[in-house]
Amino acid sequence: MNMDEQELVSRIQQGDEMAFAQIVRSYKDKIVNYLWQLTGDYQKAVELSQETFIRVYFKSRKYKPVAPFSSWIYAIASNLAKTEMKRSRKMKTVPLDNVQPNIMPREHFPNNESNADLAQELRKALNSLHPRYRVPVILKDVEGFSQEEIAQMLRKPLGTIKARISRGRNYLKKELVKSSIKTKSFKKRKENESGRI
Repeated sequence: MNMDEQELVSRIQQGDEMAFAQIVRSYKDKIVNYLWQLTGDYQKAVELSQETFIRVYFKSRKYKPVAPFSSWIYAIASNLAKTEMKRSRKMKTVPLDNVQPNIMPREHFPNNESNADLAQELRKALNSLHPRYRVPVILKDVEGFSQEEIAQMLRKPLGTIKARISRGRNYLKKELVKSSIKTKSFKKRKENESGRI
């Protein structure tokens, strides 16, 4: 039973729980992944996705079929994530001195540095990117939405979205270049210390 999304939404508006379950099945993984990309915290992404679907169900009457349903659900998820990120920035942070060191030194782990390090550095750069830029960059480059769709979702002018995507990408590029320079410098120093020149 595969109905079009507009039909599913109109059935949800009438209280049809089977139609709601079908929407959840269609979007659950996409929304969790999107929220994880935004927050960097999988558990928080799952919680926010649940809240997203609760809002979809209870606010379905507010949905107007002028835009694709995907735009509406991603807009709800984006707004929840932005609120959560603002709230978490206000929370108290733990000083690095209070963090316990790793139990096992890094050299005991398999060393597939190139991909793992790049992914880690990209995640770090993405997390340091202000949500104003992070949200449109993820919607464009990870989720594959067009700039027009993103403008509609975030209720911003198209020019603003284009500028934010461009600035976000430039920031990520600079951070990755800085990280690459630091990593090369660190590796060279380690080689010199160990006597391998």
